[in-house]
Amino acid sequence: MIRSKILGLGSYVPDRIVTNEEIAYLDARHIRHDEKQTDTTPEWIRTRTGVEERRYVPNDESTTCSDLAQRAAVRALEDAQCSAKDVDCIILATLSPDIHFPGTAVFLQSRLGIDGDEGCPCFDIRQQCSGFLYGLQMADSFVKSGQYKRVLLVGAELHSHSLDYSTRGRDVMVLFGDGAGAVVVGPSESNGPRDGILYTKLGADGSGAQDLHLKVFDSQKMPHIQYDPAWGTPDVAYPQMNGKKVFLNAVRAMNLGTRAALQATGLTWDDVDWFVPHQANLRINEAVAKFAEIPEEKVLNSIQFYGNTTAATVPLTIDHHRKAGRVKKGDLIVSAVFGAGFTWGASVFQV
Repeated sequence: MIRSKILGLGSYVPDRIVTNEEIAYLDARHIRHDEKQTDTTPEWIRTRTGVEERRYVPNDESTTCSDLAQRAAVRALEDAQCSAKDVDCIILATLSPDIHFPGTAVFLQSRLGIDGDEGCPCFDIRQQCSGFLYGLQMADSFVKSGQYKRVLLVGAELHSHSLDYSTRGRDVMVLFGDGAGAVVVGPSESNGPRDGILYTKLGADGSGAQDLHLKVFDSQKMPHIQYDPAWGTPDVAYPQMNGKKVFLNAVRAMNLGTRAALQATGLTWDDVDWFVPHQANLRINEAVAKFAEIPEEKVLNSIQFYGNTTAATVPLTIDHHRKAGRVKKGDLIVSAVFGAGFTWGASVFQV
């Protein structure tokens, strides 16, 4: 059977760094005021989330999610030593699309200059924080089946425009940042025991759907977007989260998923170079490492620098540490994710 592998990796984050100190003074247009807009402190944020800073796009309404995706995609293609014209399938994971429809993958296709009558198929997937591993399983299956030879998989998020910059929205707002990560997946020329994408397993539990959601679009309603200025700022306009339930379920699912990945592949932590969890909250990742008995020195995090970039966190974290000289080509990675839905997954792959 054909085995697939990650041929190239790339990431992109905007230039603007928003620190924990600054975020308390920002309004919805990311303009800094003299007085606090949100009742929080740098230590409050750091203690509860592990976030030190995050990246925001410019506040001039010039940037879209597909802009971020395109920049990460170009870097992944360069790393894979191929061109956009070699791509025969695009999979894009995001919860912050350019517009409601069509999907953002087709906008990315156009930005890459590979649209037109012979344009490749484009998939948008909506598995939120689990989106990258959901997409990786799709890409792996496509390549193994021989359906496609160069699959561009991108996770991209533009969160900063849809957060509640007030004390009411504090618990969610301080977590998120903008960014994108991408990989190119293609056939492997080697069938070595460590080569390529070795394992992916995904899961979901719809009973947790209301514990982390954004209800701005509700097809049950007439009209489907409900807003009256007299209401003030409605809850439906911003993400809502049952933080305690999300935390407990994330730790459980990522712990069990990681253990299952090692058991299925017969690997131990002596065989694995790095563990890359989804970057939702540093406290979640510390708990997963503890319960899954992962050596501390093998856990890679980036939430301190970028916050939660949802579908982008796994490739963004790997690329961050690759640029720092820690992750090397050929390293074997175990990754575990958890997100809204509830959705989760685990994977073992080589970079």
